[in-house]
Amino acid sequence: MLAVGCLLGGVTLEETQEPAGTAEAEAGAAAETAAPSVPTTAQPPATTVRDCSPRAAADDLAIDPTGAVLASVQISRALYDCVDEIGLAFADDSEAILTLAARGIDGPLLLIESWSAAEPMTEVRRLAPVRIVAAGFNEQRLSQQLAGFDIEWVPVNPAATLPHRDAPPERLWIVGNAEQAAVFGALGSQIDAAALTVAVGDDLRALPGADRAMLRDAAQVELQADLGPDAAWQMEVVRRGDEVPGGGLLMFEPRRARRIVAMYGHPATSQLGVLGEQDPTEGVARLASIAEGYDADGSDVVLAFEIIATVASARAGRDGDYSNETALDDIRPWVEAAAANDMYVVLDLQSGRTDFLTQAKHYEEFLRLPHVGLALDPEWRLRPGEVHLQQIGSVDAAEINQVVRWLAGLVRTEALPQKLLILHQFRFSMITNRELIETPGELAVMIHMDGQGPINTKYSTWNALTGEPDAHRFYWGWKNFYDEDFPTPTAEQVLAQTPSPLFVSYQ
Repeated sequence: MLAVGCLLGGVTLEETQEPAGTAEAEAGAAAETAAPSVPTTAQPPATTVRDCSPRAAADDLAIDPTGAVLASVQISRALYDCVDEIGLAFADDSEAILTLAARGIDGPLLLIESWSAAEPMTEVRRLAPVRIVAAGFNEQRLSQQLAGFDIEWVPVNPAATLPHRDAPPERLWIVGNAEQAAVFGALGSQIDAAALTVAVGDDLRALPGADRAMLRDAAQVELQADLGPDAAWQMEVVRRGDEVPGGGLLMFEPRRARRIVAMYGHPATSQLGVLGEQDPTEGVARLASIAEGYDADGSDVVLAFEIIATVASARAGRDGDYSNETALDDIRPWVEAAAANDMYVVLDLQSGRTDFLTQAKHYEEFLRLPHVGLALDPEWRLRPGEVHLQQIGSVDAAEINQVVRWLAGLVRTEALPQKLLILHQFRFSMITNRELIETPGELAVMIHMDGQGPINTKYSTWNALTGEPDAHRFYWGWKNFYDEDFPTPTAEQVLAQTPSPLFVSYQ
């Protein structure tokens, strides 16, 4: 069961590490009104025999998300009835904390943020330690506060690090910076827990593979930093572990260049594209040949089937939408073949007079899979009274956003990796109010330039579409035609475009 908490940021420590002062300053400090010091009677008589062996930490031990001070007390209470030794440091002094962790403490590590903090001092009284191991304090001040205790002073070692961990931790805390990682890492060493640093605003899905594996394999994960509203669902995606073909949880990320190369068409006919010229098994082999050269810039190449799921029709049909929906069972073999070969699938919608969302929901079964995305083809989106091949269709951003929100919600609900949403375009009129299209993190929203004809015409269309002020908000794809292009562009010519096409399909 995933436990999630949030650290309330901005804790201000009332007192931090103190340098040894002048006699006047020390006298003033002694005269300050402070919390009562721990009495000498808190220590056990010398003849008392105690069993201070630590207990095993309970699986349901919940660590307070409000900071390291209370976390240190909670761990101490969970593990010990009494101790011979306590480690003590200021909560904001990560070097002192790491020094104590590297030395090793035969008991709990307690942290304080000020002398007036009640919980740590109450815990000291309860445990009645024989010895306190302290780092990072003004010796005179600490001696006053803990009068009567045997205090071992440990000099702070700025180079101290946490002891090496041989096995993955059972519990993992997500923290926001290196200071928190040091503090929670030291506390966690007492209960088989570790800390993983994630900067505020970072996408957990973009963590390196080793960090994702640690997060996925831990029995319990808790947020100990406010990483923003998306952190919780992103963590669920990482924990579930389904990845996109080629690996990872994001379709495209800067440190892992990826390009998708697809064949386009309908399973039942070769007249609508190269995909229908062979069965799925033969299609996998043919795609490997088609994709040659697309890794020339160092990108990993992922193969894909772009399947026309709904086909524009010259007839209205029973539902009057001028679009024929392909049966799920006709698409299923291609979806299964793609999964077996670490390939992606894009379901293309030519919706006629109905809206894209209505048709997308028809294929929800496939869109719940981590390797299936969606494409909307505005060329075949008709207004009332229009028919195919007499007008070039169009769609407004408002209708696209209906699909965006539904598909993004599906990604969250199913804890899926990022899903590809392609919008075909070769004329400005095909997508109205394009700048208003939403691009949430659940989706990789792409504009796919699918114009055909002489190569210079394709270049001009590409430059026009990618030259718009909103172009930076989208990923970009390119389409090649075997019969309608003059000539069919080579991989080298496609890769020469700016921005670099991340999805290349062949029809």
